[in-house]
Amino acid sequence: MSRGRTAVIVGAQWGDEGKGKVVDVLTRTFSIVARYAGGHNAGHTVIIDGKKFILQLVPGGILRPGCISVVGNGVVIDPLAFLKEVASLRAAGVKVDGNLFVSNRAQIILPYHRMMELGSENAPGRVKIGTTSRGIGPSYEDKMGRRGLRVADLLDTPLLRTHIENACREKNMIAHALFNSDPLDADQMFREYSAAAEQIASFVRDTALLLNRALADGKSIVFEGAQGTMLDIDHGTYPFVTSSSATSGGASTGTGVPPTSINTVIGITKAYCTRVGSGPFPTELTDAQGEELRKRGHEYGAVTGRPRRTGWLDLPLLRYAGMINGISWLVVTKLDVLDHLAEIPVCVRYKIDGKETEEVPAQACGYERIECVYRNMPGWASPTRNVRTVEALPKAAREYLAFIEQETGARVGIISTGPDREQTVLVPEFVSALGLN
Repeated sequence: MSRGRTAVIVGAQWGDEGKGKVVDVLTRTFSIVARYAGGHNAGHTVIIDGKKFILQLVPGGILRPGCISVVGNGVVIDPLAFLKEVASLRAAGVKVDGNLFVSNRAQIILPYHRMMELGSENAPGRVKIGTTSRGIGPSYEDKMGRRGLRVADLLDTPLLRTHIENACREKNMIAHALFNSDPLDADQMFREYSAAAEQIASFVRDTALLLNRALADGKSIVFEGAQGTMLDIDHGTYPFVTSSSATSGGASTGTGVPPTSINTVIGITKAYCTRVGSGPFPTELTDAQGEELRKRGHEYGAVTGRPRRTGWLDLPLLRYAGMINGISWLVVTKLDVLDHLAEIPVCVRYKIDGKETEEVPAQACGYERIECVYRNMPGWASPTRNVRTVEALPKAAREYLAFIEQETGARVGIISTGPDREQTVLVPEFVSALGLN
C-alpha cells in the first residue's frame, strides 16, 4: 500500500492567521491532525454553524468526527490546562476519548515555570517580549537544559515526586533571590499533578510510532503549527519570538515523522498583517485605519483577549516565509475585512539606508531602519463575505490575489471570506492537488 499524503500548515506572518479554520476545512479528507510545537499560549478559533470553539492544546481535527488528533513531542503541555480543555470539549458534545492522543515524550509545564516567567518578564530592566506568562518559555528552557519532565515521567509516580521536590527546591531559591517570589509548596504540587497524571494516562501513546504506522497504512496527516514564521525561535524577529520551531521544519522534529514523508507545505496569511505583543512590525498602522482593521477583523487574541496590532500586507515578509518553509500553496484569510476599501496599500519592497534589499534583518533593531515601499492596489468596495467560488469574487479582489501569487511564487489555494467553516473558497487546482475531492 502506498504511503499516505501529508501537508504542513504554517503561519506565514506573526501567528493568528487563521490556521485553526484551515485545518478544520482540510480535515474533511485527512485522517489525522498532529500538532507539533507550542503550548496553550496559542489559540485556534474554529466556528462551525455559528458555534465558536477555541482550541489551545487540542488539535483542530477533534471537531471532525472520525479524525484522530495527536499532540506531538514538540509541544509543551500544562496537564491542568489540557484536562480543562478536554472537559470543555466533552461538555460541548465533542467525542474526545479514542480520538485524541498525547506523546509520551512531550514536555510538561509545572507551576514553577509560570513563576519563573512572571518574575523574569516583570523584572526591572528586562526588555518585555510580551509573553502570555503561561510557563511556555521556561518549560522549553528546562527541556534544552535536560532537566525537564516529560509525559512518560509524569506517569512515573516515584520519579514525579523526586522531580518536583528537587525542582521546587532549586526554583524557589532562584525565584526568591532574583524576584523575591513566594515559594511554591512541593507536596501540594505533587498531589495535584499525580492526580492529573491518572486522568491523562489514557491519552498517552508513542505518537511517533502511531503516526508513522498510520502513514505506512496509507492514512493522511495534517501537521498543525502554532504561532507563525516570524515568531520562530531561529528565523523570527528574535528575541520577540516564541520558544519553539514554528516553521515547517518543526513538523518533523516535533512529531517524529521524517522530512522525507512530508509532501506539501501550506502557508497561511491574512489579506493584511497583524501582530500580538512587542517586537518589529514594518507595515504597522497606528492611526484610524489600523483601528478600523482591528474592529472589522475582530483582532483580539483568542486566548488572551489582547488587541492585535494591525498593518498592511507585507510581501517581503511573505517571500521570506515562503523561502524558510518551502511554501507551495497559500491560504489567504480575512479577505472580507478589506471589503470597505477603495484602495489597498501593499508593501512590495524593503529599503534599508536607501538601498533595496531582499534580506530580512537578523537583529530586531535592524527593522527600525526599514523603509517600506508601497504599491496601491485597487479595492473592490463590495462584499465578499459568503462568496463560495473564485469566479464570484469581485474583479479587483481576484487581481489582489493574483498579485500576491505573482510576488510570492506560491499559488493561492484557499480564500477565507468569513470566520465560519462554510465561508471558504476552495480553488479547484488546490482541491485536486491535495486530493480533497
